[in-house]
Amino acid sequence: MLSKIVIGFAVLTLALGLSASAAFSQTSEIKEKPPMYSYVANWAIPRAQWAEMDKANAESAKILDKAIADGTLVGYGDDENLVHTVEGETHDGFWSAMSLAGLFKTLDLFYTGGNATLPVFESATKHWDEVLESRYYNWKSGSYKGAYTHVGAYKLKPDAPDDAVDTLSKNLVAPLLEKLLADGTIVEYEIDTAAIHTSTPGYFLIVYITPNAEGLDKVTAAVEAAIKADPLGGTAFGSMTDYSGHRDELLRTNVTWK
Repeated sequence: MLSKIVIGFAVLTLALGLSASAAFSQTSEIKEKPPMYSYVANWAIPRAQWAEMDKANAESAKILDKAIADGTLVGYGDDENLVHTVEGETHDGFWSAMSLAGLFKTLDLFYTGGNATLPVFESATKHWDEVLESRYYNWKSGSYKGAYTHVGAYKLKPDAPDDAVDTLSKNLVAPLLEKLLADGTIVEYEIDTAAIHTSTPGYFLIVYITPNAEGLDKVTAAVEAAIKADPLGGTAFGSMTDYSGHRDELLRTNVTWK
């Protein structure tokens, strides 16, 4: 299955490119939403400490559940990377809010409570953080254990228009993901750009979560159906993105959405 799924939105890129003309003419435009911000803490943890990471996540959930309950956050979760790379993370933790203040008030709780200095974090060989912003997102409320998250990273071409991510999101990517959300194939999606630029500008992320492994196959089937429906469509997505900058991640996820 992974031979087909791990490329995820790399395949979706092809589908979007092939079906671009039809998408622009036949789908209802998705409107952007108020910004949602996400804080992502990435860790490279030695394998011998993975069980300790599970314990740390359970401790973190106590803080994050309170932040969900009082309205500071709209979602949080933790991930274990299923397709490891030499330079990448093994685990991450994240939380999302409708303001930067909500993100960093929550971060302060980790520092003041001592959770940020748990021994398992001290054992990390690498650590880095990201602060992301999304204006195209949606989710089904609830908690999901053992779900699957696919993250597709894309780089815009230098000559792409300033509103390229916005145009692709509302006319191509979000309409498809809304359909998959409505039928239960996915339980959350977001299209992210950097709110705090810690890497090369021009990158954006397409993220979706399936509640089970079968959802990965369903996404692939939806992509294949789109290709069959419009094999001679335009190449809008490909015309704006530099495929050499594309990368994928496939993660095992525990997540809660308000």
